[in-house]
Amino acid sequence: MPDPTAISDVTHQLTPIQQLIEFGGPVMVVLLALAVLGAATFIYAMLVGAVFAPRTDRRLKAAVDRWKRSPSERTAAEVLDQKTTRQRFNPMHGLINTTMRGLLRGQTDTQIREDVARLAQKALQPFESPLKIIEVIAALAPLLGLLGTVMGMMEAFSAMASAEGRASASQLSGGIYQALMTTAAGLVIAIPLAAIAAWMEFRLRRINTHMNDLLVQVLSASTRQDTPEPVTPTVTAAPGATNSETEANTATGEKRFAHATG
Repeated sequence: MPDPTAISDVTHQLTPIQQLIEFGGPVMVVLLALAVLGAATFIYAMLVGAVFAPRTDRRLKAAVDRWKRSPSERTAAEVLDQKTTRQRFNPMHGLINTTMRGLLRGQTDTQIREDVARLAQKALQPFESPLKIIEVIAALAPLLGLLGTVMGMMEAFSAMASAEGRASASQLSGGIYQALMTTAAGLVIAIPLAAIAAWMEFRLRRINTHMNDLLVQVLSASTRQDTPEPVTPTVTAAPGATNSETEANTATGEKRFAHATG
């Protein structure tokens, strides 16, 4: 336990990090390590997101619009024609190309959705691990602060017991100071990391929603192109047939066509 009467003198001789470790105890070392890990994880997530995050650029939107007007092999090939390095690392191009080529090969919607879902999960996987790490640190930091509080109060009561109940305020202040410092450090670390985790989860949901919307546009455009126009049967009048017989045959043919198509 630090000497309460020498806290002010030691403070001028130590750096801020050394002060935290000196007066916060071993729990403070763990809290500082978690703070560094959380900051590094957040920076890593931002760098990965700037390069590998699925996004829609102008060229991709134009290709999807052309596909909606007329699905073709040329449009599917244009999706993979990336001009910049950032576009080459964009997984959205591969997802759209896989969907288009699956439709051109005649795959069912179920097969295409399974393939695209697997690729989409792989595209979002680099962001799930940093998010989980930040969430765990945000949950552990207050608990470690509480542990430091308990240890500090135990140290204060130990000093009181050794003084046989006649401990002065200066003898108790060391343990109380450690307890309050670890509690504050745990909250200072947990609050911003919890906010960062919530923001990252919101961003992932928006990216997932945008991916689904764009893929549905590609699938629905192909469905509209493949929908056949309704056919009206033509009934040719037999030689010598009257108008009433022709109308009857036409009505009969329409009923039969309606029955055949369900």
